[in-house]
Amino acid sequence: MDYQHDRTVCIIGLGYVGLTLAIVMAEAGYTVRGVELNRDFTDRIVTGKAHFYEPGLDERLGFQLGAGRLHVGNTLPDDPAISLYIITVGTPLGPDGKVRLDMVRRVTREIAAQLKDGDAVVLRSTVKIGTTRDIVMPILAETGRDIDIAFCPERTLEGRALYELTHLPQIIGATSERGSIRLAQVFNALTPTVIRVRDPETAEMIKLIDNTSRDVGFAFANEVARLCGAAGISAAEVITFGKLGYARTQLPMPGPVGGPCLSKDSHILVESMTDRGVMPEIAAAARTINERLMVESAGYMAGQVLPWHRCDALKVTIMGLAFKGQPETNDLRGSTAIPCSPSCAG
Repeated sequence: MDYQHDRTVCIIGLGYVGLTLAIVMAEAGYTVRGVELNRDFTDRIVTGKAHFYEPGLDERLGFQLGAGRLHVGNTLPDDPAISLYIITVGTPLGPDGKVRLDMVRRVTREIAAQLKDGDAVVLRSTVKIGTTRDIVMPILAETGRDIDIAFCPERTLEGRALYELTHLPQIIGATSERGSIRLAQVFNALTPTVIRVRDPETAEMIKLIDNTSRDVGFAFANEVARLCGAAGISAAEVITFGKLGYARTQLPMPGPVGGPCLSKDSHILVESMTDRGVMPEIAAAARTINERLMVESAGYMAGQVLPWHRCDALKVTIMGLAFKGQPETNDLRGSTAIPCSPSCAG
């Protein structure tokens, strides 16, 4: 099979995931039609200035715009050359702590309205297990078109996204062998390693497990800190020297755990599995530990300060509000330095 006609791609959602992917695909020779509903974002993007920080992003964005390989708009373009649609819209948690999929549904319906036989649709947003098959597929199937559908998770690290998109393995979970082969050709233009898994559910699970495993690792480090504090010993020494030259222990240092992924994906995994009658006990406990850390830390700091300083005269400076500092980012979503409800993480 030859899918070299997949040269014009429409990426819907130009946030951290969509815009970096759009640039890398344009650099790989694709013509990219980027769609973003937020006009404040697109007003910046079309001038070559991204609405978030990523090393080297603005320079590479400006070059692709000038070369005519990247086009940006606020609505889905009516371009018959488009044969591949990639959905990268946000899936934040709602006030009830459950993942919002309304934007995925809306975009899928918009794509369905202009699908042609032979097109392909890829979902790249983080979703609960079964979303590709149970939500995206039925909407597209109503068109009666002969198309390919897949879930291909985004797994890049902010601050290294442009590099990782061309070096990390890409996961493809398609609904058919034909679609799997086709999309392997597409993503092989970006990175040398493509992993084709058996179905979209496997790919959806990989994304959630990747981030939940990190959340669990940080939660255990924070548990170690609590235990060491109660015992009057240094958690930093226990962790640092315990793993020094001992490869079987790889525990991170304790600290706040936030950001748009780690603060959200464990919740999505729990929701996915409780829908199936199974409670992911470790994942749920880890999120509880990490979410209560800031309250415990604030209480500890207040206890250290109150004996010697009047509260009404106290001034505290917080250096850095983004959810992490290395690699650098200006992303405030899910930052533990800013009180926020679960719906803030987009």
